[in-house]
Amino acid sequence: MVKKRHIPEVSYRNPGVAELGIEVLSLGVLRQRAGDGHDLTRPQRPGFHLLMLVTAGTGVHTVDFTPYRLRPGSVVWVRPGQVQQFQPRSRTEGPLLLFRPDFPPPDTASPFGPSHWQLTTQDRLLAATAAEHLANEYAALTHAPVAAASGLLAHLLAALLLRLSLASGTQGPAYNETFLRFRDAVERDFATTHQAADYAHALGYSPRTLTRATQDAVGMGPKEFLDRRIVLEARRLLAHTDLPAAAIGARLGFPDPTNFFKYFRHRTGVTPGDFRTSLSRA
Repeated sequence: MVKKRHIPEVSYRNPGVAELGIEVLSLGVLRQRAGDGHDLTRPQRPGFHLLMLVTAGTGVHTVDFTPYRLRPGSVVWVRPGQVQQFQPRSRTEGPLLLFRPDFPPPDTASPFGPSHWQLTTQDRLLAATAAEHLANEYAALTHAPVAAASGLLAHLLAALLLRLSLASGTQGPAYNETFLRFRDAVERDFATTHQAADYAHALGYSPRTLTRATQDAVGMGPKEFLDRRIVLEARRLLAHTDLPAAAIGARLGFPDPTNFFKYFRHRTGVTPGDFRTSLSRA
């Protein structure tokens, strides 16, 4: 019998200053902690943001079951609720930021956006400067009153996040208002509303307008965008919980287990059970 291995949720904890909503360290320091019994290669689902800037070395990091190859200039941003994993034999170096969702100023740490991208030479220099400033102030302020430290560090973090967002292109014109409203609605209602036309109607758009806006923004139609979000959550629940596949389907708006199994297999090529088993054997 194959033993199931599910993905644990990890809560934010700053071992230096418990009340501070950000920790600034390095990938090397994180590996040192692994020597104290922390298994970095085990998949986990953090309840906080994990942001790394690779300055040296190579490796692979997996986010939501997608492996990304890392090299100098790579950025990895794992957002709360995503499943992430440090792959064995990865030896990357660079700054690592761990911060609570409520720590940065509003509108600077979107729950959406790419998990990985590559910086240009100029962007690498600008990001490294911002990250170094943040690290220096963090080292100097960790013994200051938490309120004072938090305010300054939050603004420095916001500057770095905005710089990285500009470099990733997530603030470009492709993310039009129509798509942004649709994306927010999908995030809120994907477990109960599975038809793109229903979103168009609720948002006050014609199906054609919504299709054009979504295609322009992310290169796919609204139905595919919606289906990908549903399947992603199904994968997370299959990996992270002990819920039966039928219960997961019901949670995602499929009261008939057969319909959920067909939906999942059509879009992933495997059954829910086979997907869960593959994680146990990994």
